[in-house]
Amino acid sequence: MGKTTLLKDASVLDEQAQCIRHQNIYIKDGLISKITDISADDGSVAADEVIECSKFYVSPGLPNLHTHTAMNIFKGIAEDVTADAWFNEMIWPYESKMTDDDVYTGTLMGIAEMLNNGVTVFADHYFGEEQVLKAVKETGIRGDLAPTLFGAAPDFSERLAQVTEFIKNHREDSPRVAFHMGPHANYTCPEPTLGQIVDEAKKLGLPIHLHVSEEDVQVEKARRETGLTPFGILHRAGGFDLKVLIGHGLWVEEGDLEYLQDDTWFAFCPKTYMKLASGRGGFFDHYKKLNFGFGTDGAASSNTLNPVEQARLFGLMGKFQARDASTFGAEEIWRHLMAGHQAFPFDTGLMKEGAPADLVVWDLYQMDTFPFYSPISSILYSSNSQNVKYTMVAGEFLKYDGRLKLDTAALMEEAVRLQKSLLARGKGKAEVTY
Repeated sequence: MGKTTLLKDASVLDEQAQCIRHQNIYIKDGLISKITDISADDGSVAADEVIECSKFYVSPGLPNLHTHTAMNIFKGIAEDVTADAWFNEMIWPYESKMTDDDVYTGTLMGIAEMLNNGVTVFADHYFGEEQVLKAVKETGIRGDLAPTLFGAAPDFSERLAQVTEFIKNHREDSPRVAFHMGPHANYTCPEPTLGQIVDEAKKLGLPIHLHVSEEDVQVEKARRETGLTPFGILHRAGGFDLKVLIGHGLWVEEGDLEYLQDDTWFAFCPKTYMKLASGRGGFFDHYKKLNFGFGTDGAASSNTLNPVEQARLFGLMGKFQARDASTFGAEEIWRHLMAGHQAFPFDTGLMKEGAPADLVVWDLYQMDTFPFYSPISSILYSSNSQNVKYTMVAGEFLKYDGRLKLDTAALMEEAVRLQKSLLARGKGKAEVTY
């Protein structure tokens, strides 16, 4: 029989922004086995571990819908530059000389940061997928991997075969691991290769995860060359026949909405758009018609991997642009933050009996969040990683009483070594251009 954990006398914050106080939450075999009011608990369930939560709030774990986790190794390396320079002069040249150690350690660093902030599941879009998978399995977080495919690269055919074989070999490895096919974007995957990737995804029964309409220059270039927007190109390639996770979609247009399906999800990453001066776009004009949650993008553009920060910026940007402080309410933003779980195949994100026990225990009795009058507003507008007391995935504590399970001291030491090596190697030549 598995161990039973009791989160005693907790205040439950569910995915619909409802708060129910004085609840006992029992966890067994990776699931929420029972939730009951403390006054009605007859004590019939014996707990192996009891955590007193009378001053804590328990919510579903946080989903990160779009990130390039290994890019934590590049945090801060490309600051105050245009998007063109960011890609072509900095990131892609450095990435061309990355090692397996860079990807592995960068991914571990990103996972540590996410777990510290209460993230329990993330959608990764990167290469070096063997190292990414290794890090996910070692840490215990849930990871949905989209190995990046550049259709314009000279070795595309070999790379597509390699990724296909990798997914086939590992898709049953763990209930905490899933896969998307990961074309990078229409501007790096010409239509014939984009179509090949979509066809392969259909054969494998997989969704796709890619960048679409990040900036207006991409939309203008696509329209000039094909007469279509990036959404239209994806549609013509058959991409919307599948479940799709859209990285960004900031410049979505009215005409693009006709392509979207019930299982099309947007990962909105506002910190990157502000950092790279991507413009207003059309997202805020159409967001009420879209399925969306929040991603962090990679740390080389967003600097942090905290979805709460991204949700916070979304709300502030929305209020600022609308010039109406009564819009973009905290509870609405929370619901979108939690809705991101639906982009994954793990059935997480629900505070109910039988759901996976992927949870965050929040301590809001801290100087940055106290006093508070609404726990959701406190989390969205005041919290940081120190307010995450516990992070649990599938019933396993990966952050316990404020401390990560990972050996962060050893990880930092290795990161220092790799940073020196990375700078000594310098930049290489990228195979694609932005």
